Amino acid sequence: MSLTAHITVQNLTMAYGDFLIQRDLNFTINRGDVFIVMGGSGCGKSTLLKHLIGLQQPKQGDVLYGEQSFWHADAEIRESIMRRIGVLYQSGALFSSLTLAENIALPMGEFTRLTKNEIADLVAYKLALVGLAGFEDYYPAEISGGMQKRAGLARAMALDPEILFFDEPSAGLDPVSAKLLDDLIINLSRTMGTTIVVVTHELSSIFAIGTNSVFLDPETKTMLATGAPKQLLAETQDPKIIEFLTRGEGRGNAIVD
Repeated sequence: MSLTAHITVQNLTMAYGDFLIQRDLNFTINRGDVFIVMGGSGCGKSTLLKHLIGLQQPKQGDVLYGEQSFWHADAEIRESIMRRIGVLYQSGALFSSLTLAENIALPMGEFTRLTKNEIADLVAYKLALVGLAGFEDYYPAEISGGMQKRAGLARAMALDPEILFFDEPSAGLDPVSAKLLDDLIINLSRTMGTTIVVVTHELSSIFAIGTNSVFLDPETKTMLATGAPKQLLAETQDPKIIEFLTRGEGRGNAIVD
């Protein structure tokens, strides 16, 4: 199967003022990947996500969507690229004063010309996709944390994005809810062909869903490797990557299923 680049990171350097976060990042996210951004605490995983979705401008380098530069494009082109992506934040970022249906309908009403009935049908479909059929009239406070994450995903999917970004999707979830979310990510990738980028440090999720990845190092402030997580574990000779992917237990004791 031939791979098609969906997002290409070129010579990216990230910094807050004079404080360097990461430098010389070069990697490719292929169409249909479940791409994991991983590394130790403080390595800049969430900062990289902000650079990918247009919330923070790089100190140097660029991000390409297909063959189109994002950071060297004009505002109109950047906006058109951003319409093709959806983001699930750690908290779910739902509006507490709106029902689940109203949360999901919001971007549809803002950016499409669909009728109210068409929007209502699509809202029901999106909620059904994430296992929340029948919860249209519930408020975020009336459902569990795991359900809030899934509702946030339904809203991120509202405009049928080509690419979905997840920032620590398992944060605050119990193991069962985290597994349900992992299964949902896999299903979206397989059935809809969505390219998915996940910032996470959860090993179970990394090995369960990741088809490609980049490993960021907080000490050298650059990437140490890119590739499928299971392949990295099997082939890398870098002790930092081995330690991270085995939680210090060594390759012989790693659990990758």
